[in-house]
Amino acid sequence: MWRQVQRILIFCLTVWKIAAADCDVAKLFRDMEVVPDVLDEPPKELLKIEYENGLIVANGEEFTPTQTKDIPKLEWAVEPSSYYTVIMINPDAPSRKNPFLAEFLHWLVVNIPDGDINKGDIIDPYSGPMPPKLGGLFRYVFLVYKQPGKQMYDEPVLVNTDVEGHDNFSTMNFTKKYNMELVAGNFFQARWDDFVPKIHKQFGLDKL
Repeated sequence: MWRQVQRILIFCLTVWKIAAADCDVAKLFRDMEVVPDVLDEPPKELLKIEYENGLIVANGEEFTPTQTKDIPKLEWAVEPSSYYTVIMINPDAPSRKNPFLAEFLHWLVVNIPDGDINKGDIIDPYSGPMPPKLGGLFRYVFLVYKQPGKQMYDEPVLVNTDVEGHDNFSTMNFTKKYNMELVAGNFFQARWDDFVPKIHKQFGLDKL
């Protein structure tokens, strides 16, 4: 009898934790206005994001472009034999008060099998935050979508040495076009630091 009670208590606790986590994600995305700036509804799962320097992204904290310059590891609840898309965007370009270039695309990988990003098809390779010096804080949003299956995409393949094709991206339009389902998300904030000029030079922005 006691074992049965223990199992019920463990089950209830697990359900409560999952529900609490879901509520936290929804609150975070609404409090920081990712909903409605990027999404109509928040994701159900908080995407785990970890950078090589041991930084764990959670709760919309502020990190530097130096800390987030390299591709992070992503983890989410994966369904077997499923394909996913990972999107990273900045909805605040060139400033949060006047984001006329938003969304700026920083990373786009499609046809990711079983959560293994290294096996996905890269449409836009990762480029870290590159906020302008006087732009203040910028949000960098990561989203994972489940695809209906492996798909063909008619999007141009971008490079991280040219800004062309990165600005005015629409996550909502892109995912609706390919009938995707939002699975997980997370974000952090960043402002200019001494590493940003290197990224600007990489994109040719230093000549503007």
